[in-house]
Amino acid sequence: MVKAFLDKHGVPYDNIDVSEDSDAAKKMIEISGQRGVPVIVVDDEVIVGFDSTRLSELFNETAPVDIYDILIVGAGPAGLTAGVYCSRKMLNTLIISENIGGQALQSWAIENYMGYRMITGEDLMKKFEDQISTLNIRIELDRVVGISKEDGFFTVRTISENTLKAKALILTQGNRAKKLGVANEEQYLGRGLSICSTCDGPLYKGKKVAVVGGGNSALQTAVEMSEIAQSVQLIVRSTIKADPVYVKMLASKNNIIVHQNSHVTAIYGDKFLSAVSIMNESGEEQKIDLDGVFIEIGWQPNTDILDGFVALNEKKEIIIDVNCHTSMAGVFAAGDVTSVKGKQIIIAAGDGAKAALEAHEYLMKMESQ
Repeated sequence: MVKAFLDKHGVPYDNIDVSEDSDAAKKMIEISGQRGVPVIVVDDEVIVGFDSTRLSELFNETAPVDIYDILIVGAGPAGLTAGVYCSRKMLNTLIISENIGGQALQSWAIENYMGYRMITGEDLMKKFEDQISTLNIRIELDRVVGISKEDGFFTVRTISENTLKAKALILTQGNRAKKLGVANEEQYLGRGLSICSTCDGPLYKGKKVAVVGGGNSALQTAVEMSEIAQSVQLIVRSTIKADPVYVKMLASKNNIIVHQNSHVTAIYGDKFLSAVSIMNESGEEQKIDLDGVFIEIGWQPNTDILDGFVALNEKKEIIIDVNCHTSMAGVFAAGDVTSVKGKQIIIAAGDGAKAALEAHEYLMKMESQ
């Protein structure tokens, strides 16, 4: 995400992969106080994470307001696929997102996407991005904070105080990771508590870690971390609800300890996380010494920005019909942010294509009126 932003704005930089350089990893932790990536150093300023607001302040020039045919919010599998189809229909298209790849980037290994026996989420999304880069599509790396309809056009406002307008919208902003809901949780994010094992996992080589969750992503993370870490504690609120292939992989590992019907009640540590307490269904509490915790307890849709703009279901997902129409004419949605039951990359990509084709038909009808 950071490299894409800097490349887009022509900013030269040195890239240091701390997963390959242990000395660089130690230096990064010293200067940032973080055990998580990315860390950006600009002159004497240290920026932790993809801070789109600060990076825009440093390097971005405010672009003039244009009216696009299509504005796509989100650049995961659904948004990028929608962009390809919009481009093929010769529509003036803008994709706006905080990152390129979405939550698919956090997949260690994808084994159910057609054309690949196995591919990492990062590699698959890089292929999506490479295809987009060959097309006449503008990508703006920014955070959307509000959406409205004004004077017949859809208006999108960003945290960088940009205002963008379009004749039609495709919403594909995906989901964000759920949190544990315990005291001091925010204090330890990046300091032993992580929501991205793909990003931060290599920093925990030889250390004691825990994975919280009992679904596919939790078991996949536990299995992958068992190859890196000294030991893995798998903390499951109820029972394991993962596909048999992941259950079989879990059973083959001898350094994973499973705690079913248990949940995290407290986090301990000074500068970095050092332990958690868990409680089982009998009310018995146990304190476990750890270096890191990876949260894999599910996702919640990024629909806070909509504020009643389109209809949502009880899960706060965007309600769509079979053709990706929302409750508002001219607004379409696709991917995991929607009410579609299957949350899979291939389904999101397919619905992204459908949304683009429906948006094109909507614009053609508007022009003919």
